[in-house]
Amino acid sequence: MPKVRVAIAGIGNAAAALVQGVFYYWNSSDDDYIPGVMHSKLGGYRISDIEFVAAFDVAKNKIGKDLSEAIFEYPNITPKFAEIPKLGVEVKPGPVMDGVAEHMVEFFKPAETNISLEKVVDELKSSGADVFLNLLPVGSEEATRFYAKASLEAGTAFVNGIPVFIASDPSGYWPNLYKERGIPLLGDDVKGQVGATILHRTLTRLFHARGVIVEETYQLNIGGNTDFLNMTVEERLHSKRISKTRAVTSILPYGENLEKEGKVRIGPSDYVPFLGNIKVCYIYIKGRSFADFPVILDVKLSVDDKSMIAGVLIDAVRAAKIAIDRSLKGPVPEASAYLFKHPPTQAPDDETAKQWFEEFCLGSSS
Repeated sequence: MPKVRVAIAGIGNAAAALVQGVFYYWNSSDDDYIPGVMHSKLGGYRISDIEFVAAFDVAKNKIGKDLSEAIFEYPNITPKFAEIPKLGVEVKPGPVMDGVAEHMVEFFKPAETNISLEKVVDELKSSGADVFLNLLPVGSEEATRFYAKASLEAGTAFVNGIPVFIASDPSGYWPNLYKERGIPLLGDDVKGQVGATILHRTLTRLFHARGVIVEETYQLNIGGNTDFLNMTVEERLHSKRISKTRAVTSILPYGENLEKEGKVRIGPSDYVPFLGNIKVCYIYIKGRSFADFPVILDVKLSVDDKSMIAGVLIDAVRAAKIAIDRSLKGPVPEASAYLFKHPPTQAPDDETAKQWFEEFCLGSSS
């Protein structure tokens, strides 16, 4: 099999977990059930077929370093859990734009660079990247669109891991551009394996399946990495709240009404430095059951935030390569519905979306 050649925009904690994860599972057997990975082999591609070929960031202390070193640079706090050889991939400067919030400047110490679209496109082309993975901080609307344009110009599939609506753009602008250029597009906003969103969706679906009317619900998330510090500014959370909220309310036929009535509150809530990469999620659901008796559910989930994402990204970049191999154009709904919070088409995780994804990987989807 050919390699899955991946370029990454944003060398933060998620990138650190992903790069290490590929080497952690490098020698895994095709037939093994591997803890932490949904598919050891996907569409013929092993985890060891993933190759990192280009990287972009804005932090002075990451630019110019080999990717194997840059992933451990401050302010990244993902612990080292795998031995990584020198990759021969120098982290190149990217445009700052809105990728660094004002209150985050002291942490990222962005380089004063004026990076043109042409420079990024040339780097993508010269690296031979198949897939361009966007892992910028939440709220990087302008910078994400910049990299989406670069992927279009370079002809690389785009996997949008953050809540900027590219694959799910309601205007159709971005999906149509990718269709016209004949380039696959996956997104938006990657789901964790057993994260807050997937758990909240599952519990909401359980209430609905058992005939309980959901009357109100919230999901509060706290963590200690720079993602949570970045998200303390509410202005950067507009798309994130929509993404996480719709992921849950789409399960219910009356979900939009709950939103309109203000009965749903979902999203990041606070930054607690000593938690590090640990994310703590509190989910509350109040429902109305038989004879209008109340049902109240309170759940607490604690996970390593970035390992939950990395396990899904390993599948996402391979799914993008499968889409390339099949000459698919534009959004890939089967992969996006299963792997992302805000896909072009929402579907229940445990049945429809999983079936779509498995059929897509086997080549039997429409």
